[in-house]
Amino acid sequence: MASKARVAGVGMIPFAKPGQSEDWDVMAEKAARLALADAGVSYDQVQHAFVGYVYADSTAGQSALYRVGCTGIPIVNVNNNCSTGSTALYLARQLIELGGADCVIALGFEQMLPGAIGMAFPDRKRTLDMHLTAQQAIQGVDANAPFAAQQFGGGGLDYQRRYGAKDETFARIAVKARSHAANNPMALFRTPISLEEVMAAKHLYGPITRLQACPPTCGAAAAILVSPAFAQKHGLDASVEIKAQALTTDPASSFEGSSMMRVIGYDMAKNAALQTYEAAGVGPNDVQVVELHDCFTPNELVTYEALGLCPEGGAEKFILDGDNTYGGRFVTNPSGGLLSKGHPLGATGLAQCFELTQQLRGAAGARQVENISHALQHNLGLGGACVVTLYGRA
Repeated sequence: MASKARVAGVGMIPFAKPGQSEDWDVMAEKAARLALADAGVSYDQVQHAFVGYVYADSTAGQSALYRVGCTGIPIVNVNNNCSTGSTALYLARQLIELGGADCVIALGFEQMLPGAIGMAFPDRKRTLDMHLTAQQAIQGVDANAPFAAQQFGGGGLDYQRRYGAKDETFARIAVKARSHAANNPMALFRTPISLEEVMAAKHLYGPITRLQACPPTCGAAAAILVSPAFAQKHGLDASVEIKAQALTTDPASSFEGSSMMRVIGYDMAKNAALQTYEAAGVGPNDVQVVELHDCFTPNELVTYEALGLCPEGGAEKFILDGDNTYGGRFVTNPSGGLLSKGHPLGATGLAQCFELTQQLRGAAGARQVENISHALQHNLGLGGACVVTLYGRA
């Protein structure tokens, strides 16, 4: 039986608004050094690297890690839209479990521009053509609304048509995110907000207002994964283990019928969660804390159901009962999530790993979730890819 990968070290720098960060390679170097120091290993012990980013030129991963050292190791650059960071983590975990390496770094960074995310190459055919074509057929295109807001806002409208959730229910997710972020020094937006403020913010699309959309930010995060044998040999504290993990892409159902929930990745997420639970031999009720991809509030709401945290059609009750926060059934996004940290695409998945590792270590401070046995991570990118990761104590 293959050995499970251990998370020996994690590192993250506070995310910053576009135009207020250091250069991408400096941010990446800092996150890598923090993860190495946290693990208690030197860079010359690292045997392989996977480096994730979306908005940088080819071999940017080498440029970033060469600032730490030039050791000749394989460095693979990873781009999987918003799930880029957790895809790097997936590849690192897979390499260790297959016996290809004993110490691997997964690093993610992004230096983004202000405003809504756009195409990097507008002179050629769009890569999200199937998603946009499906959107056009289901709800049309609004020239005055950002593309991502139309996609995820459309998912929210789809949910409302099916189950009747109120606009205010989506807004409550943003209020919850900020209340959690108040205890996270790594969060960019830590000031609590009221339901009234969220509802009064500029309307974007469907049930979404501006305070229900994650902003683009710049930042970096990293994780050092090791084999149990490597951890034992070098005396590392590798008490956090990746119990199971799945990476899924769009099934045909994402584009069949008239469901924007499916277009934005509901089936991808559900499939990834089911694969992960099955591989680990656990279910959602064995999980206490979840970091999930709250790029827009509708995505968090539908993901509750995709991950099995509540029944289909039950997300509104789940939220109103407080089952998504401290004192409820699960604590979702104790870090404040993307809504409070922002979303540097390549770094987000590894920032989620950072948070859940700290939670399982009992080192999350004021946001610590009590009596944790399992922690779940969900990172999704349109286009599409979804990575679900289950962590536990070794």
